Amino acid sequence: MRLVIALAALAPWVARAQDNYEIQVYGAHTVARDSTMFELHSNFTADGRRAVQGGLWPTEDAEHETLEITHGWTPWFETGFYVFTYASGHEGWQWIGDHIRPRIRVPDSWNWPVGVSLSTEVGYQRPRVSQDTWTWEIRPIIDQTIGRWYWAINPDLERSFKGPTVTQGFVFAPNATVGYDVTKKVNLAAEYYASYGAPQQQQLFGCINLDFGPQWEFNFGVGNGWTSATDHVIIKMILGRRVGF
Repeated sequence: MRLVIALAALAPWVARAQDNYEIQVYGAHTVARDSTMFELHSNFTADGRRAVQGGLWPTEDAEHETLEITHGWTPWFETGFYVFTYASGHEGWQWIGDHIRPRIRVPDSWNWPVGVSLSTEVGYQRPRVSQDTWTWEIRPIIDQTIGRWYWAINPDLERSFKGPTVTQGFVFAPNATVGYDVTKKVNLAAEYYASYGAPQQQQLFGCINLDFGPQWEFNFGVGNGWTSATDHVIIKMILGRRVGF
């Protein structure tokens, strides 16, 4: 009986590790041709998994730093590359994995009422942070600006190629945001993240986006997770800079 109880408590963490490395709802626009976007994703888990479970490192008091480099090849095609890292007092600073993400979008000349793009992301993460070590994501992206309001939805499909959730096939993992321009420089937004696999994950972030000019991107937020497989409090920041070559 004790073994059954222990396995039941461990099951959510064995099935699928939470992605604390890139917490972002994508907009439909791509990086301009011959330009490169450098982004630093800094995510700190204030309340999360406190001990090693299922071979996975703890998330509480851990800093997840991700470098994202995205280059625009045409007005409608870009490629992003990610370097994931993990830092904690116990493990030090560790390289976690890499992903690559090509993306295409509907050109502005088509004059669609909403922005539409499609990205696909594939990559590796070490088994100490995710038992699903090779994964693939298909991310449709739809967004629109209406006056001071902005909304975007990313109805993601994710699947594992190596790990315990391979048998689940594609898992629906939607992300969405709604924001309002309080001023020309300040946007307040809510961001929702979920995964409806086994186990389920759900998070809601309150965020602020600051406009430092067309070459910059800044997002800061505090999120709360309310499922057993979700870290409960995460503080995130995204700082980006576009460079033309």
